[in-house]
Amino acid sequence: MSPSTESIVKRLVVLATIVGLGSGLAFLLVACGGADKTSAARPPAAWQKLPAAPIRVDASLDSVWTGKELIVSGVRFGPTGNFIGSRNVTAAYNPATRTWRRLAPAPKMDDYCKRDVAWTGMEMVLWGCGQAALDLQANSWKTLPKAPTGQGIVVWTGREMIGWGGGCCGDAWDGGSAYDPGTNAWRTIARTPLAPSQGALRAWTGREALLLVSGIDPASGKPYPASFARAAAYNPRTDTWRRLAAPPTSGFQLGSAAAWDSHELVVVGAGADAQSTFTYDPATNRWHRRAAAPLGLRSASAFWTGSRLLVWGGGESTRAFAYDPRADRWSVLPTPPLQGSGQTAAWAGGRLIVWSSAGGAAFTPSSERSAR
Repeated sequence: MSPSTESIVKRLVVLATIVGLGSGLAFLLVACGGADKTSAARPPAAWQKLPAAPIRVDASLDSVWTGKELIVSGVRFGPTGNFIGSRNVTAAYNPATRTWRRLAPAPKMDDYCKRDVAWTGMEMVLWGCGQAALDLQANSWKTLPKAPTGQGIVVWTGREMIGWGGGCCGDAWDGGSAYDPGTNAWRTIARTPLAPSQGALRAWTGREALLLVSGIDPASGKPYPASFARAAAYNPRTDTWRRLAAPPTSGFQLGSAAAWDSHELVVVGAGADAQSTFTYDPATNRWHRRAAAPLGLRSASAFWTGSRLLVWGGGESTRAFAYDPRADRWSVLPTPPLQGSGQTAAWAGGRLIVWSSAGGAAFTPSSERSAR
């Protein structure tokens, strides 16, 4: 609306009020052109709190998005406040109805192992000291055949779940297994060039699994020999690995997060300050340093929305950010209404959902621009 038009509207509103026509005419005048359409149409960016869940998770918290529900699973401590007498618990949250439902607990397994999960389209597969799968429709778990290698991180390829690495108490492994839900069978995957790792960053490109490791021996705290790769790609169709260029070595540390943006691998939360950002281009086999995150990230999670990366800061930070790879620009999202640590985050049908026993919240990135 032009300045002259705006002035006329304001005078008419004042006149209508003076002669007794009241606020009704004033409202009509504003509705017919007296308000700035661009500012009125954009709601403020905000988080929405989740209702209370029917379970509490004290350790080994993981989650998957099924396309309809968020499944959260983990360990509930026993009466003494530790793993003695603990039990597994599982629940599902439906964002459309904003309701939770309690699900059957996973089979009992050793608690000391790191766990990871994958959604196959029909089942949630849990990989830890043991392997089990939840049939969501039947609300029942089955124990899977024992995997040929130990627990670590998993990647779902659309056909198989790839489990790689793992270790405990100073040990680190470099073996991997693949599980086919159609045959309920495992296979040992080809030997990797990667340095053994208790945990790795991973992303699925649609054809290959990209894995990155720190290259540090957990037993000695010293770097592994240069003969070990710090980055490699695995092709499950050919059961072959290829060594990738090493990530930037200056201050590079893992414990951050990685995601595939349909063109490049984006790694966030790297470096001694946990703020460094790097991208890897498979076409050129080169790494590039990008704009640093506004604040440090610890045990972060990253999710590609189709246009930008949403990053959950992890730990006690309760920080959320957005990164635009094309503009190489970060933005800070509104402060989430969350407390405590040990949250799990998932990209769930157009929204970021973060949950822990201390509470949960959801953020829809369509309102993200107003946070910049």
